[in-house]
Amino acid sequence: MIETVAEIVAAHRQELTSPAATVARSFARIRAHGDPAIFISLRDEQEAIAEAERLGDKDAASLPLYGVPVAVKDNIDVAGMPTTAGCPAFAYTPARDATAVARLRAAGAIIIGKTNLDQFATGLVGVRSPYGIPKNAVRSDLVPGGSSSGSAVAVAAGLVPLSLGTDTAGSGRVPAMLNNIVGLKPSLGMISTTGLVPACRTLDCISLFSLIVDDAATALGVMAAPDPLDPFSRDRPLQALAPFPSGVRLGVPRAGQLIFFGDKAAEAAYGEATARFAKLGADLVEFDLEPFYETARLLYEGPWVAERYLVIRDLLASDPDAIHPVTREITIAGARPSAADTFAALYRLQTLRKVAARTFAEIDAMVLPTAPTTYTTAEVLANPVELNSRLGTYTNFVNLLDLCGLALPAAMRNDGIPFGVTLLAPAGHDAKLASIGRAFHADTRLPAGANAVPLPPLAPLSSAPLGDEIMIAVVGAHLSGMALNNELTSLGGRLLETTKTAPDYRLYALATVPPKPGMLRIEPGEGVSVDVELWALSAASFGRFVAAVPEPLSIGTIRLADQRNVKGFIVESAATHGARDISSFGGWRAYLAQSAA
Repeated sequence: MIETVAEIVAAHRQELTSPAATVARSFARIRAHGDPAIFISLRDEQEAIAEAERLGDKDAASLPLYGVPVAVKDNIDVAGMPTTAGCPAFAYTPARDATAVARLRAAGAIIIGKTNLDQFATGLVGVRSPYGIPKNAVRSDLVPGGSSSGSAVAVAAGLVPLSLGTDTAGSGRVPAMLNNIVGLKPSLGMISTTGLVPACRTLDCISLFSLIVDDAATALGVMAAPDPLDPFSRDRPLQALAPFPSGVRLGVPRAGQLIFFGDKAAEAAYGEATARFAKLGADLVEFDLEPFYETARLLYEGPWVAERYLVIRDLLASDPDAIHPVTREITIAGARPSAADTFAALYRLQTLRKVAARTFAEIDAMVLPTAPTTYTTAEVLANPVELNSRLGTYTNFVNLLDLCGLALPAAMRNDGIPFGVTLLAPAGHDAKLASIGRAFHADTRLPAGANAVPLPPLAPLSSAPLGDEIMIAVVGAHLSGMALNNELTSLGGRLLETTKTAPDYRLYALATVPPKPGMLRIEPGEGVSVDVELWALSAASFGRFVAAVPEPLSIGTIRLADQRNVKGFIVESAATHGARDISSFGGWRAYLAQSAA
């Protein structure tokens, strides 16, 4: 079956099917699924098909989302379609697409419709909408999760392969877990929020739902660009994905700090997930979760609720009954904090951000349950505020601390309830999370979404430089897992391949701190082939990296065994006088292994 973004694009480019046929299939599936609460509004089908047909006039190879049907959460503008934010009295019809939507269209995506949500994106449950409650795609008695309820269900049910949500306190992650799909919450400012109805403007981001990590990363790469119309926009292009990094340090909370509200099945599933990461090669490092819990409490107990109040205060004054009663109760509290309360909270948040920075100095990412437990729709309707709050236990602190996140399916419990984990890292490390997460998700061998569709095998990563990237050969302390490898990874470098040089080099152990090798080119055929790793760096990062290379090393042109010429480390011949010739080992790793033995 053709279900993922990658599969759909490949089928369109190979002319196995057409974008118009794929769009028509999405509309047919929506009708057959029969849940009117998933979409608030749908595009005219013939109009969408006609747009798909017009893609035939474009270069398919240049469109990363060529003919892909996409659903959009109904607090994000789509030109000519009403934006309701889940409230009919608030509705308006925009004349232009949100920047994120415009970028999707430019990449070949076809917008299908606008999805349901917890009103004004306030909630993690998906039951606070006058347009109905979407049925959870995996188990119909469970809440669908919110606030991006319709977007998550649409992907899990196979109605579209990709959808846009939003995430302020977990709205792009909790629904992903509850529907057994991927939820990507990018770094703040990475995707423009121009054309988004704000919830908390300083914390909002547009998020993505998909069946596999690679699909979400493809869409993020399309949308990640600065926007002069968005004062919160940042220039944070998505780096290329890499293989699962050897020895990656994943933070797990100290014993006894995790909360599951008595859900033993969820607790067991989390333990199994962390064991899976260890099996893949991660080092598990304990950290203190308590400061993150304190940060989470600031979101709704602190002054940030005032941002939600600002969005709808006029409607609260003129027509309070138009607002969902639970949403009204939560939001009206935003009128109460004083300026003094706000500054006190900001001061405390700044302290907590420093604590978080110290935590991430010891780990590459943390892995937490996406949510501690699950609830049925009936349970949430009976206790709407407390149970909603519980679902945000591991999500509410993320945007306050400027972290990026990736929610991943981890297990299908014996009771048929999905369980998921979320990877979190400081802003700008979105590609690192995707690189870790794609390997983990593939290793679970879970079905994709709710339709028992097998996960496709991991697609091979590109072994060629992308965009303005420059390839560099490293031979010593910058190799994966070595002392200086972080100088590459911190600049967004990605490992392309392991290979050998032509047999034109001698390798020496230099008297440096830390120990480094020096590779010297000699007469062709009179040397040895040396093991090297090829890394890719953006042009700007390459410049910074080269500027920091100390004597007696420098960057020159290296000839590889397959006759390619690449930039790489070489040594000045004068520095090899008196140094040990270690050429017979064929590489720095082999030499260090022998020395250790």
